[in-house]
Amino acid sequence: MTVVEAPARTPKPKVDKSTDFRQQGRLAAYLLTPTMAVLAVVIGYPILAAIYQSMFTQGQGVDADGFVIQGDTFVGLGNYAAIFKGDTGARFWNAFYNTTLFTVVCVIIEVILGVAMALIMNKAFKGKGLIRASILVPWAIPTVVSAKLWAWIFDANGIANTILGQQILWSTDGPQAKLAVIIADTWKTAPFIGLLVLAGLQVIPADIYEAAKIDGANAWRSFWSMTLPLVKPALLVAVLFRILDNLRMFDLPAVLIGFQKPSVETLSILSYLENSNTRFGPAAAYAFLLFLYVMVVAYLFVKLLGADVIGDARAKTPKAPRRRRALVAKGDTP
Repeated sequence: MTVVEAPARTPKPKVDKSTDFRQQGRLAAYLLTPTMAVLAVVIGYPILAAIYQSMFTQGQGVDADGFVIQGDTFVGLGNYAAIFKGDTGARFWNAFYNTTLFTVVCVIIEVILGVAMALIMNKAFKGKGLIRASILVPWAIPTVVSAKLWAWIFDANGIANTILGQQILWSTDGPQAKLAVIIADTWKTAPFIGLLVLAGLQVIPADIYEAAKIDGANAWRSFWSMTLPLVKPALLVAVLFRILDNLRMFDLPAVLIGFQKPSVETLSILSYLENSNTRFGPAAAYAFLLFLYVMVVAYLFVKLLGADVIGDARAKTPKAPRRRRALVAKGDTP
């Protein structure tokens, strides 16, 4: 009897994982370099230029001989210090208050309406496509066009006063101007939140709702305990985007109400007016303070509420220990 020996297996070469990771990191750096270069030019340079410009003043005042000062004068942090003093300080804090008020009030109302819109659009009923299209139309309209549309509605002889039966001067300075901006902004951007929440609703399996019905959960309990937690990632991203947009609000109050209206003057409008009056240094200071405000709010929002902006939630999920994974793979238990 002839015994045939099995050929010896050639051992597989060991792969150096550290080298593989370095190669992947190098490839990622190569692929991201063009994007980072564009961002550095489009975003980084304007920020640095604004910081530099905010340390100068332009041709303000006269010298000892009575001649107008020409060119830029370096003042360091003088423009920032002047923002918080006297009438300028009062105007700045008023704009800061308006910016924060519009952001908080508009976002809260838009979240409530947006979630309601998403729930309606997610239902299966006849004419669902028409409802979705009609809800998304306001968001598709440019902001300036939307502002002009609402300016006609809030005109002294417009349809708003006709429905209310009163003669309210919406475009004059006062609380009614704030209300007009809030209504117009909510009408336009609530569908944006609804669209993102709808995307989150459509990936929720229907089985969990059937199981909830079997367990006796009502509609409110299902929404609060299942729907809301499952759409939380999409909802937080939508809220973050809306907060950042509202903090930079400019075109809606500028077109709807107009300039030089303290009740609706925001930080962006204040910076624009300073720049229009050739006070480029103070304008850059206002713009940079607004940039810091937006950056701090975004950072706190992501850190405190855990908005998964870049989709790294899976990477942060804790993994099982290596020994336990190996035992599970073998079909054994620890």
